[in-house]
Amino acid sequence: MNISDLARDLGIAVNTAKAWLSVLQATYQIVVLRPYVANIGKRLVKTPKVYFTDVGTLCYLSGLKDPDHASSGPMGGAIMETAVLSEIMKTLIHRGSDPQVYFWRTIAGSEVDIVVEHGSELVPIEVKLSATPRPAMAAALKTLKDDLGDEVASGYVVHPGDVSLPLGSGITALPFSEL
Repeated sequence: MNISDLARDLGIAVNTAKAWLSVLQATYQIVVLRPYVANIGKRLVKTPKVYFTDVGTLCYLSGLKDPDHASSGPMGGAIMETAVLSEIMKTLIHRGSDPQVYFWRTIAGSEVDIVVEHGSELVPIEVKLSATPRPAMAAALKTLKDDLGDEVASGYVVHPGDVSLPLGSGITALPFSEL
């Protein structure tokens, strides 16, 4: 999310866009996911991402009324990612913790969708729309582990299928239904 671009596209002042976003965030309509930034000698993307907290609202505003079209259309991955983030945030909040949730992306294009700070460890989560997880889907998780080392705990590839299986050392494919 680039707030200046958003304000320009809407034809409003940057301060107005910031005020509207803060109202949406304060009323739990959106979550602003900040990037996890570590001093690792790599250039990282530092622009935040914005997610709706409710997949139904996202689909309605996108004009998606049919579940099949929503899951198989061009927004399918974003909808799945929104659902996973929403479940993680709800779980952490209901446990009484202040969610420390980020994403990680390098300028070179390696991205981990969700990084949850749990104590002194980072739990990386990749979200995939495919119901058949493959080891290649965990490539970004391995890159994060290589870059940050022991700071990174076991990671997960969350998918809409129904199988839980290992995808490599410290990486598990996890069905969305098990979140």
